[in-house]
Amino acid sequence: MPKYYMEIDLSTIDGNAYAIMGAAQRVLKRAGATPEEISQYLEESMSGDYENLVETVGKWLVVV
Repeated sequence: MPKYYMEIDLSTIDGNAYAIMGAAQRVLKRAGATPEEISQYLEESMSGDYENLVETVGKWLVVV
């Protein structure tokens, strides 16, 4: 279950890792995530490879 029930459609975002991280960060801000939570999300998303990034987005948001 994601931490925030806000949707993000990865198919509409350039497959670039930075584009995905930025889009997820914007959605988290709109969802009311604190700056500390956003920092935690960014740290988790950068702690591995591309697959880790996509999995991390799914831990924080609803991927459609």
